[in-house]
Amino acid sequence: MNRFCVLCLLVLAGFLAGCSEKKLVIAMDATYPPFEYTNETGEFAGVSVDLGKAIGEHLGRPVEFRNINFDGLIAALKSGSVDLIISSVTANEERRKSVDFSDPYVKTGLAMLLWKDSPVQKVEDLNDAGRKVVVRLGTTGEQYVRQYLPKAQVIALDGDTACVMEVVKGSVDAWIYDQLSLMNYHARHPETTKVLLKPLREEVWAVALRQGDTELKTKVNECITKLRKDGSFSKFGEKHLAKEKKMMEEQGIPFVFDL
Repeated sequence: MNRFCVLCLLVLAGFLAGCSEKKLVIAMDATYPPFEYTNETGEFAGVSVDLGKAIGEHLGRPVEFRNINFDGLIAALKSGSVDLIISSVTANEERRKSVDFSDPYVKTGLAMLLWKDSPVQKVEDLNDAGRKVVVRLGTTGEQYVRQYLPKAQVIALDGDTACVMEVVKGSVDAWIYDQLSLMNYHARHPETTKVLLKPLREEVWAVALRQGDTELKTKVNECITKLRKDGSFSKFGEKHLAKEKKMMEEQGIPFVFDL
């Protein structure tokens, strides 16, 4: 074998090695503990981060996390600047029009966080011109309110903190969002809020992928199946959601990883 052939083989080997180590870029809105957030040292942390790292390990690719506001996640995925979204994203039919989803890994539901003195007892009470409901932009809570509560006054904001403060101040009657978040926010503001956990509707969360990326979807689903079988999701729950699991058990609500 001449030197030119040896050189070509070395270049090819280097190229293949580089391909195998291509970063897996995962987008999330890291403002949603305990699923995705940045810790006191500025590092990404939470259930979604552990899941993303496990998927990267399964694929044999290093992982890079990117922090993107929730309502910009799908645009980033479709543009090709990121490979996956792991950000507590509900896999619903509206989103399936533009992106694909893995198998679900969480089952949760929309619930209501109420101002402590709100007379609201059920979601139907909110469908009145005199009621104010806050929603976070781009979420299924916003979609639900606009579809099923057309008479309510809707206040759409772009962050959890802004939404919960509207409830705490009594500026709105309710915030419609997922059960897990509302449990946490009620725990932080027990004197000014109350939470109704009975789901308005059940939802599942999944990893979002570009449409047509079937090979990556297959690998991600393989990893999710493996993590479920080997008990990793139970460990994620013990590590990040012990308090929430206890509260759900006390109210007879299935834990989020019990699909």
